Amino acid sequence: MKLKEQVAVVTGGGRGIGRAVALAFARQGAQVAVMARTASQLDEVVASIQAEGGQGLAIPCDVTDPAAVEQAMNEVVRHWGKLTLLVNNAGGALVRKKLWETEPELWRTSIEVNLLGTFHCCRYAVPHMIRSGGGKIINVGSGVGHEPRPGNSAYCSAKAGVWMLTRCLALELWEHQIEVNEVVPGPVYTDLTAEIFDPTGKTPPLAPSERVKTPEDCVELFLFLASCPPGGPTGQSFSLARRPL
Repeated sequence: MKLKEQVAVVTGGGRGIGRAVALAFARQGAQVAVMARTASQLDEVVASIQAEGGQGLAIPCDVTDPAAVEQAMNEVVRHWGKLTLLVNNAGGALVRKKLWETEPELWRTSIEVNLLGTFHCCRYAVPHMIRSGGGKIINVGSGVGHEPRPGNSAYCSAKAGVWMLTRCLALELWEHQIEVNEVVPGPVYTDLTAEIFDPTGKTPPLAPSERVKTPEDCVELFLFLASCPPGGPTGQSFSLARRPL
C-alpha cells in the first residue's frame, strides 16, 4: 500500500492512461478523484475502484474551464480533507495537419486542452497541496514536446509548454515539499491513438526501436514517482519511450 493516506486527482481519468493510473493508485491505498468531461466513464472507473475495496470520487470537469477546475479541486478537499497527488493526464493530439492547413480554432483548442488545462489544474491544486504539507505533481508529456514532428505543430507546441511548465513549477514548489515531474509514455494504444498505432505488435510510425504499449504498461512509472519519499527528483522528465528524445 505505497499510497496509503494519499489523496489523488487524476485528470482525463475516464479512459486510457488516466483510467489505468487511477485504478493503480487506488489499489495502492490512495483515495482517488477522477476528473473528465464524460460522467458515464467516470462512474465506471469509480465503480471499478469501489468493487476492489478502494475509495473513488467522480468529478465531471472540463479542464479548459478555470472556474470548473477550481470548484473540482475544492470538492476533493471538502470530501477528503486534503490533496497530495495530482496527475495531469487530460489532453491529446486533436489535429494532425500541416500548420498552414490547420484550422485556427483547432490549433487554439489543442493549446487550451493540453497546456492551459495543465496550468488550470496546477493553479487550483497547488494551494491545497501546500496546506496539506506537500505532495507530487505528475504531468503527462510527450516525446513531441522534446522533438519537432511535422504535421503536429499544435500538439508539439502544447507539450513543449507542459515540459517548460513542469520545470518552472518545480523551481517554485520544492521549498513546499512538492515535487513536479513529467512522464513521457511513448506510443500507447488508446481510443485517441487507434488511428495511428497498431496494438498487434506492428512498429509504430516513430522509430523502429519503439513498441506500442497498453495504458497498464505505464502505471509502474507513475507509481514510482507518486511514492518517492520527500526530497526525491523534481523538474525531471521520465520517459518510457524507446528512442532518444
